Amino acid sequence: MGSFSLWHWLVVGIVILLLFGKGRFSDMMGDVAKGIKSFKKGMAEDDDASQRRIAEERKIEANPGARTIEAEERREP
Repeated sequence: MGSFSLWHWLVVGIVILLLFGKGRFSDMMGDVAKGIKSFKKGMAEDDDASQRRIAEERKIEANPGARTIEAEERREP
């Protein structure tokens, strides 16, 4: 039960080649980078949308009659 035999190391080597061989590791890291960029872009879009919503709410609070005018404009084609 000492160290692994030659066959054990051969199997481990084959598994490692299957998992990480021929650029698969770099492809996986590229996919991870794309996912991170997409996540950051989504977070930025959410921040922009929330900032626009807050600005609209402030406009409505400043001019309470604006809500009824905007609602009427949306209803009419």
